[in-house]
Amino acid sequence: MIIPVYNEEACLASVLNDVKNSNLNTDVLVVNDGSTDNTSEIAKQAGVKVLDIPFNMGYGLAIQTGFRFATEYGYDFVITMDGDGQHDPSFAKNLIEAMHREEADVVIGSRFLERTYKMGIARRIGVWLFSKIARFYTGMKFTDPTSGFQLLKRRVFLYLSKGDNYPLDYPDVNIIMALYKMRFKVIEAPVRMFEKSKGKSMHSGLGPLIYIVRMFLAIIMVFLRKEE
Repeated sequence: MIIPVYNEEACLASVLNDVKNSNLNTDVLVVNDGSTDNTSEIAKQAGVKVLDIPFNMGYGLAIQTGFRFATEYGYDFVITMDGDGQHDPSFAKNLIEAMHREEADVVIGSRFLERTYKMGIARRIGVWLFSKIARFYTGMKFTDPTSGFQLLKRRVFLYLSKGDNYPLDYPDVNIIMALYKMRFKVIEAPVRMFEKSKGKSMHSGLGPLIYIVRMFLAIIMVFLRKEE
């Protein structure tokens, strides 16, 4: 399990405890993306593997660093989960069951499939818009294309670990499109998520607007990029 973190000292201990109690039987790697608080120390005290990036480089690079670690050490599957307490690790079993049942390469955890989830109007619009774009491009329905709670097979994270195959900042619907372009099978499975109660969210203030603009640029790059 790869958990990217940036200044999550208020939440990380609880998150790691929840992972431990979820009986997933998985190794845990915390990728500390240049935190300036005690995030790294808390992770080390919890006894999990920790990779410290000296400077804050962005969510995408933290995830890709985890993919490279998993590739280097021969893992066959990777679960990605945020370190801010929004993802319920006990629902990772849904991702695993869906992967085996559907023979998928990637399973995205959706907070909308079997439950309601409250979010601001700007975020709702963004999720709706990117869901429509994903369906237009892939022909498949995705209800939660911005979810970072995912399960990936080795051949997928091996591909994403290379060069610029994974964006440094916003890996969301653009990754679904890129994986579809590479003929990987991507599906969704229901999970539970919670609203972030501590720390600063990237979706506050002008965050949603900036996110939407940058995501559109990333989507355009998927269209323009040639298959390798």
